[in-house]
Amino acid sequence: MKAFLKFDIPTLAKKVLEEKLQLFDVKFQVTGFGELEFFENLNEEKLQAIISLFQDYGIEVIENQKTILIQKIKDAIHEMIFQDTPVGVKSSVYLAEKLNHSYGYLSNLFSEVTYTSIENYIILQKIEYAKQLIVNDKLSLTEIAYKLNYSSVAHLSTQFKNTTGITPSAFQRIITKRRELANKK
Repeated sequence: MKAFLKFDIPTLAKKVLEEKLQLFDVKFQVTGFGELEFFENLNEEKLQAIISLFQDYGIEVIENQKTILIQKIKDAIHEMIFQDTPVGVKSSVYLAEKLNHSYGYLSNLFSEVTYTSIENYIILQKIEYAKQLIVNDKLSLTEIAYKLNYSSVAHLSTQFKNTTGITPSAFQRIITKRRELANKK
């Protein structure tokens, strides 16, 4: 039997952080996606134990300022895509306002460190979310295009095909066929 899951990554990450940090009896607050504030100084031994535990869950502590800003850019993009920003909000304006830096600076830094553009990263994240929506929700392609802030289904379809090699409709057919085959077993 297969089960198809839908989950909210920020909520899941926050829950894991909260549950695991309770084991260390430290006072903290999750101040944002990917940000913790400790209300006490941690000794090196406790800090290393926390870092080690986080690594088991694919969570790492970032110390380099450029890397921190890159992570904040990625987190803001995830928030923008996965938490339904209002339709019509430009990503460049959203990121500049959210991170208090000019978009030009953010874009140059992101490209320098990740070797890809913010625009390309946004497209990849949108297409991944579109695939999740196709698999998990009963939304039409029109509704998905609207939800992801695309100007049209054609625009979504073009980016989807350029990224995955198949159209969203073909992807839907593949998922439907796989479910039919799984249900026959």
